[in-house]
Parts: sequence; C-alpha cells; structure tokens
Amino acid sequence: MNRTELTSALAERTEVTRKDADAVLTALAEVVGEVVAKGDEKVTIPGFLTFERTHRAAREGRNPATGAPMTIGAGYGVKVSAGSKLKEAAKGN
Repeated sequence: MNRTELTSALAERTEVTRKDADAVLTALAEVVGEVVAKGDEKVTIPGFLTFERTHRAAREGRNPATGAPMTIGAGYGVKVSAGSKLKEAAKGN
C-alpha cells in the first residue's frame, strides 16, 4: 500500500476528505520525526508501534571497494518496534 492508497483508506474509514487525511498523516510523520530527532523520549502508539532514537557506537568495518579496514564513526539510528496488536495481525489472527 502506498501513501495515496493509505490516505484514501483513512479518509474512507474516518469519513473525512482525502486532503484532511493526508494532512493528518503528514502531521504524524512530522511529530514523530521531531521527537526522534530530539532523542530524549520515544513515541508509542499502544499496541501498534514504538519509535525511538538509538545510539550506535563507533566500529571497525571494511571499505567495500578495496577491502581495507576503516573506522565507521558513532551515530544515531531509529528503532521501530511492533506492538502486540500489530504482531497478532501479522500472524493472521
């Protein structure tokens, strides 16, 4: 399902316009992005998803072109965890 299909499905289920559903989806993405960028808290939609910023330590890697060892600097990533209701849906229950 792409964004257009998701927006249409949300609009149909909530009985709002596609434009309004798209605005809500955009706002959700912005809020989650802002909270994750700060890194001091996580966003939880109970039973569905949790988004949180994680720290990755520096590590040794290899240059794929030359095979030479190199250091990959520390950085941040995002951890997205599925909630219980989403896990049950994935099982087909």
